[in-house]
Amino acid sequence: MKRLTILAVIALVLASCGPRAGKNADNGAQTDSTATETMEQKMNQEPEFDIITSKGTMRVKLYSKTPKHRDNFVKLVKEKYYDGVRFHRVIEGFMIQTGDPYSRDTAKIDLWGQGGPDYTIPAEFVNEYWHKKGALAAARRGDMANPTKASSGSQFYIVHDENACLHLDGQYSIFGEVIDGLEVIDKIATVDVDRYDRPYEDVFITEIKPVYVEPVQPAADTTAVEAADTTKAE
Repeated sequence: MKRLTILAVIALVLASCGPRAGKNADNGAQTDSTATETMEQKMNQEPEFDIITSKGTMRVKLYSKTPKHRDNFVKLVKEKYYDGVRFHRVIEGFMIQTGDPYSRDTAKIDLWGQGGPDYTIPAEFVNEYWHKKGALAAARRGDMANPTKASSGSQFYIVHDENACLHLDGQYSIFGEVIDGLEVIDKIATVDVDRYDRPYEDVFITEIKPVYVEPVQPAADTTAVEAADTTKAE
């Protein structure tokens, strides 16, 4: 009789533990899934890219609060628009500029700085974004010909010295920043240039590649389930 009572208690305990363990496992899976969705959303809103150049690789992050510039950059990268373009304007202690498709062709050197797609991007000025070192900003035509300060459809520059660029805040759309590889800016900014600020040596973008984050895989539930007691009462 005592053995039957003990067995009944054990069965009751096992029954009460089973659903609880399953519920905890479900909560863990939901947490992992939420973390994955949050990471993917963040990467979509502020995507990262590796700009691979002949002087090294810079990793950049695009800003969520300048969506027109962000989405245009993403579009051009998908089209391989920047592959092979040169840094056609380099000013040490100021900035380095690229994104002109004419710069692929030395026969069109007199046109370097004038190329791009047949559209502009409306200005997006955000107070919290400023011309710090590594900031990505869109090039544009001057105020006389461009009173709305619309950006070039493809050309952009990267700040080398923030102190020399602070007067540009609120005048040019800043849409991203270098988050790794600031030393590459230094390497490019210090090359020898001619009187038109064009590097004597070819400094170009080999490729721009999106940075993908591997989704977080939910952890497998390894909770051991105790075997049912098959002991028969005597």
